[in-house]
Amino acid sequence: MKQDSDVTKLNFKTLLTGALAGLTAALLVLGASAQLSFSALLYAASALPILLVGLGWGNAAAISAVVTAASVGATAISPTFALMMTLVTLIPAGWISHLANLARPAAELGGPDHLTAWYPLSDILLHLCGLVTLAVIVTGYMIGYGPELIGQMVDTLFGSFAQQQPDFTFNDTATAQTKSLLLLMLPAIQGAMWVLMLFAAYYIATRIVNASGRALRPREDIPSALRMNRNAIFVFLAGLAATFFGGVPAMIGATVVGTFGAGFLLSGFAALHFRTRGKDWRLPALVLCYLMSLILMLPAFFILVVGLSDTRKAIALTPNKNADAPQSTDKKT
Repeated sequence: MKQDSDVTKLNFKTLLTGALAGLTAALLVLGASAQLSFSALLYAASALPILLVGLGWGNAAAISAVVTAASVGATAISPTFALMMTLVTLIPAGWISHLANLARPAAELGGPDHLTAWYPLSDILLHLCGLVTLAVIVTGYMIGYGPELIGQMVDTLFGSFAQQQPDFTFNDTATAQTKSLLLLMLPAIQGAMWVLMLFAAYYIATRIVNASGRALRPREDIPSALRMNRNAIFVFLAGLAATFFGGVPAMIGATVVGTFGAGFLLSGFAALHFRTRGKDWRLPALVLCYLMSLILMLPAFFILVVGLSDTRKAIALTPNKNADAPQSTDKKT
């Protein structure tokens, strides 16, 4: 048993580590606000310190980091800014680090007694898509996102273009179609990009924490483990159906399509990595897929379909402490 003084020192050190990570995250967000050229990259990078302390030091450090970052944001900018930062970056990062550290005896799932089962990566991705969806919806409500805001943006854009090209005119039909399209595209694109960037931050954080030896969760094989939960298909289809209703339901549905579509896109790429293992043409094929998906929508759509067609759950299994057993494996369900 540890002495009370030892526990106090440990907790203080953990909380201090989390606070320093939160300060780093807040500075990255403030830097994104000041430097618009790299704002998206800096915003995404602000999740990395939260993930690092959450994955390496546990929930107490992650909570300390989130509270510190939110406090710095509220003091430096405003409480509204801190709330948006917390919803979009801090809470998703802290929550998925918490999920990643969850484990239970494999025997409770029908597995061997000497193994430990970790929270499935497919469910972590499902939670991430859901959290980003809620964050985009709440943020949109806070900034007053809707037809009026989009109308002002399109009118300003077309007005600026008209000044540069006086001979070019826009008819009312084309203007209305552009406004309707952007109204649904912006939340979908924003949600999709944020899911992709946050998962990239999670992936980088797991590599760093594993390399440092502080990882609570063992390193797993991403190409074989990363798939979307089967239930995510129904959420994706519901969001797709909602886009045809118009108004607020359509905007929410577009957000769901963007966030969960990004999840299926990630699982599709993981499936491609897994299925091309050992092939001589693997590297050029993967590079071509990534480049074509960045340029054209059709290749990305096919990869999304691959993700939709391969939904399953892979549970990472590792030996219990002091157990004489083989190294980690995956149990697919």
